[in-house]
Amino acid sequence: MPGSPLPFRQVDVFTAEPLRGNPVAVVHDAEGLTTEQMQRFAHWTNLSETTFLLPPTDPEADYRLRIFTPAEELPFAGHPTLGSAHAWLEAGGVPRTPGELVQECGAGLVRLRRGDRLAFAAPPLVRSGPASAEERDAVVRALGVADSDVLALAWVDNGPGWIGAVLPDAAAVLAVEPDWSAFAGLEVGIVGRYDDPTAGEPLVEVRAFCPGLGVVEDPVTGSLNASFAQWLTGPDAPAGLALPPAYVSAQGTRLGRAGRVHVSRERDTVWVGGDAVTVVAGTVRV
Repeated sequence: MPGSPLPFRQVDVFTAEPLRGNPVAVVHDAEGLTTEQMQRFAHWTNLSETTFLLPPTDPEADYRLRIFTPAEELPFAGHPTLGSAHAWLEAGGVPRTPGELVQECGAGLVRLRRGDRLAFAAPPLVRSGPASAEERDAVVRALGVADSDVLALAWVDNGPGWIGAVLPDAAAVLAVEPDWSAFAGLEVGIVGRYDDPTAGEPLVEVRAFCPGLGVVEDPVTGSLNASFAQWLTGPDAPAGLALPPAYVSAQGTRLGRAGRVHVSRERDTVWVGGDAVTVVAGTVRV
């Protein structure tokens, strides 16, 4: 039987305009729920991610977060981190340090800062480096593109399992029609630049394909944008494909969304920020 009602918010992330970003379902005061209950509720919401706010176990953290896709629990994800921080603050959460938050999650402690918008410090990659020839062949088949269209390919995994591909430009990114039968467990992100964007407009277009996580195409993906920035603004960026230390990426265009991800690199730290707006607030029975 469902338990007592719990406070609940559904937050649209990477947008200041409701219904244009990527929603996350956030359940507050979730310490009484089992893992099975959390996974069942995440499967029911059928969003990219559903999160559960819990008291921290680390004395440095402000709160603890568990993150679930419809199919499994993740150690870290970007838009749930920003959306859950927004929900925690809106519900009256008071950070230990003014202007900053510390989230405890499966990936460890994740720092966030408050400025014009919330931003998280990208966690370290758990897998990086070039993909093998076999992995490249698999990605090319899954994306349904020519091998020559993949300008660079590398592991950029900070938890969900991302392998990242650079395509010739934003138009090529938007034109991809994946072959879902060929993914075989791959979680693939693609990125391509716009030609001469005007000031304030997105520099790159990003798409995220993650059928193994129970999500066919994710609307706007903080973790993938973080790992792309760690790769392409860092010292290991492929020649001619490096991105500047600060830029805006667009994501969700093919899905009718208008996600905007604000990325900046400050020395060795990549910050990923975005606006967030609460669309639904109330209670749920889990």
